[in-house]
Amino acid sequence: MKIQNVNDASFRKYGKIIRNVDCTQLIAEMEKTPAPEDAVIYVPSVPELEALPVFSDMRDRVYGGMPVQIGYCNGANNKLNALEYHRDSEINVACTDLILLIGSEQDMDPETFVYDTANVEAFLVPAGTMIEVYATTLHYAPCSVNGGVFRCVVVLPRGTNQPLAVVPEKDREDALLFAVNKWLVAHPESGLEKDGAFMGMTGENITL
Repeated sequence: MKIQNVNDASFRKYGKIIRNVDCTQLIAEMEKTPAPEDAVIYVPSVPELEALPVFSDMRDRVYGGMPVQIGYCNGANNKLNALEYHRDSEINVACTDLILLIGSEQDMDPETFVYDTANVEAFLVPAGTMIEVYATTLHYAPCSVNGGVFRCVVVLPRGTNQPLAVVPEKDREDALLFAVNKWLVAHPESGLEKDGAFMGMTGENITL
């Protein structure tokens, strides 16, 4: 699979680079977070990260005053497995080089919500880069570069990815609702069926 770069024009339909927020302290604090070599861990909200001065920038400038949370997704990964979307943009800060496998919500079948992985594209996010991933961009856990571990800051509206208080009947798009503000479509090879994920991916479970 061709690996593009988020600095390329081809990334513009999926998101943009944010250059006016200083993430130096945030990236330094992320060095203290665990990054397993054989798994991926996601923590939605980390008090130590949210105590940094950059938190107010994320809340007041990047999200225009909305309540936000700062967490992380760290570890090692080389497979697509699933894709998710939210009703808003997600902010990622690459603390190491990492690769995002992404697609467009518009490419999901509007009736069945099935998604063909042939539409997925890969983008390198260089260390130190902060990006906005648009609400209509399908995304999931980053992939490692050269077999290493990755560290990625994840900023979202507060409460996102927490357990659902109300679980609707699994009908049409509601079948994809996996957590608060999280709609997920998974590949049959992902192992996520046991967790109640919607098995809506066709094609290859892309491996880098």
